Amino acid sequence: MHNILFTIGPVTVYGYGLMIAIGIISAYFMAEYRAKRLGLNSDMVFPLVIYLVAFGFLFSKLLYCATQIPVLLSDPQAYVLSIKSGWVIYGGILGGIFGGWLCCRHYKVSLLDYLDLAAPSCALAQGFGRIGCLLAGCCYGIETSSPFHIVFHTSEYAPNGIPLFPTEPVSSVLDFLNCLLLLLVARRTDKRGAVAGTFLTTYSAGRFILEFFRGDLIRGKVGILTTSQFIGIFTFIAGILILAWSTKRGVKRGTAVHRRAEA
Repeated sequence: MHNILFTIGPVTVYGYGLMIAIGIISAYFMAEYRAKRLGLNSDMVFPLVIYLVAFGFLFSKLLYCATQIPVLLSDPQAYVLSIKSGWVIYGGILGGIFGGWLCCRHYKVSLLDYLDLAAPSCALAQGFGRIGCLLAGCCYGIETSSPFHIVFHTSEYAPNGIPLFPTEPVSSVLDFLNCLLLLLVARRTDKRGAVAGTFLTTYSAGRFILEFFRGDLIRGKVGILTTSQFIGIFTFIAGILILAWSTKRGVKRGTAVHRRAEA
């Protein structure tokens, strides 16, 4: 695994950044395609992606800084300004939801309609992002004697020359499978909130378990739980509540609010 893919003059292309870019672009085109099929306003996809990405990155960085206050005070530039490290995915999810709320409020459309639209795309982007983690060697696993392992040799983040549990490829596969599951849910039901609720529950549950195999514990802990496990409990509960509401009281996607906004 090599994070530096190639260099052209002063420009260096990193595997992590390239995978993030591929993930965002793929997510955009998937959402635009699905918006047309679902009868949603496809013109909303571009501003929605901008809001999701901008606030997702912002909250991801802020949450990481919140878990690293002592280190942050000693070297703020290394963590606040660095784009190579210092991100927490749950911050990205929470920031994305907040950004989606701002966007939908501005354009006067249903938040849940467009969170349902964005959820499979988010899972797709996460899958590519974890490939980037593999290339960079971040988000690495615990040391293991199992034959199911991965060994880094030139990573700036993971310990090199040591067999580690392959959390990055496992996470990537789970994210891609989650994307397929969410697309299936979207095809099976048109109840508003069903896809978004499923995303929160499936991702939270999978991430909670996978955290036991993560070796990068610098992300902080809350009692016996990692920061991600602690947050994951609340996102899982939120997903269950959204699913329960969607099943019992949810209305079909594409409401009068959405149609008024297009009129």
